[in-house]
Amino acid sequence: MKTISSNNQRLLALDIMRGITIAGMILVNNAGTWASAYEPLRHAKWNGLTPTDLVFPFFMFIMGVSTYMSLRKGGFTPSKTTLLKIVRRAIVIFAVGLGLTWLSGFMYDYFAHGHTAAEAANSFERIRILGVLQRLALSYGAGALIAVTLKQSRLPWVTGALLAGYAVLMIAGNGYEHSEENILGKIDRMVLGSNHLYTDYHFEEPFLFDPEGLMSTIPSIAHVLIGFLCGKLITETKDRREQMNKLFIAGTIMTFTGLLLSYGLPINKKVWSPTFVLTTCGLAAQLLGILIWIIDVKGYRRWTGFFKAFGVNPLYLYVQSCVLAYILTAIQVPSPVAEGTTSMTGWLFYTILDPACRHDAQLASLIWALLFILINWIPGYILERKKIYIKI
Repeated sequence: MKTISSNNQRLLALDIMRGITIAGMILVNNAGTWASAYEPLRHAKWNGLTPTDLVFPFFMFIMGVSTYMSLRKGGFTPSKTTLLKIVRRAIVIFAVGLGLTWLSGFMYDYFAHGHTAAEAANSFERIRILGVLQRLALSYGAGALIAVTLKQSRLPWVTGALLAGYAVLMIAGNGYEHSEENILGKIDRMVLGSNHLYTDYHFEEPFLFDPEGLMSTIPSIAHVLIGFLCGKLITETKDRREQMNKLFIAGTIMTFTGLLLSYGLPINKKVWSPTFVLTTCGLAAQLLGILIWIIDVKGYRRWTGFFKAFGVNPLYLYVQSCVLAYILTAIQVPSPVAEGTTSMTGWLFYTILDPACRHDAQLASLIWALLFILINWIPGYILERKKIYIKI
């Protein structure tokens, strides 16, 4: 990472939407207690869509829009400099994600399980290889390379082919089956090995299935390309009202197409189904259109400061929130409600928040998540005020 100062003109609506999604990620990842989280703040167990399921795909859509604006500076030419920049950025993001996974395992083994530092550090034979940042890295890298090596007129066809091909794979390989017989899980186990996958649950029964698996990266590349094409639409349209209208039209078409096709291809985040891509990209395009109307057309900007801090330093603040969550979860203290120990998160929750909320655990869980957002916002606010943007 490098720290830079910049006065470059930015599309404020895009920064705000990015900031909203980062704040949303922190919100849904940090409930005071998962057993008491409100239902809208939980992921769908399999097929279906909740507000929480929108956060990650919205960020991926924004990444596609930003990729267009970034590559536009170089004329979309596949020069050695551009290709190396894309590959380097993808590798760094992937490495950061893998490092966060390792850090989580290290801290949990060291503080919660009482392993020695050497034992906790040597967890590579069972580390999960894929994850949120790893998916962003692979999707960005592949999407950006496609965008600079093919004519832009072909990108809609490539996007459609990726989604259609993946749909065929899902139908032929029991891709919607919530079990280890799912072809996506089989491929992940064959390529990555059982020790390096996420453990999912079906009716409380554990089985190996990675929601950011290898094959489901295919539609996530299409996801980035759709964002890229929407970035093209925005950039080539100078009038803000026209930008808004085009985003609404494109978003409505994608949303309704995804909903209609969901009768045969269910909307499912864990397999990143084609209908999940279309529906969430459509909703994301409409939200961006709304933000352009509110911020750039109507000029209502006074409320944007909070989210801008997240939007201009998204990766740094996401990583910061993960590290802080790992610390609070791993460190063990005497439990205030039962025998034995609990995490610092559990101690703070049951000692302060739960009693303050009159033992309304759902409300206390929401307040914990909101406070966690605020704590992570403070460094972001300082960086934004100093015009410091931490980029890769």
